[in-house]
Amino acid sequence: MFQPQILSLFLYFPKDKSEYIPAGITFLIFFIGAILAMKFIIAISNREAKKAKELENRIMNQHNQKEQ
Repeated sequence: MFQPQILSLFLYFPKDKSEYIPAGITFLIFFIGAILAMKFIIAISNREAKKAKELENRIMNQHNQKEQ
């Protein structure tokens, strides 16, 4: 299908495997950053959900008191 010459333009596999080290370090930094960002967003979301639930309970209590 594709000639090896065409594929060699897009793929680069270095003979010296130490060239993978900077890419690995960069990947690790961004991966850890992505995990921390996800945990931060989840924590904020849980905090907002708790506030919303408290607000809902307060409104329902006020509504129930007005009915009685």
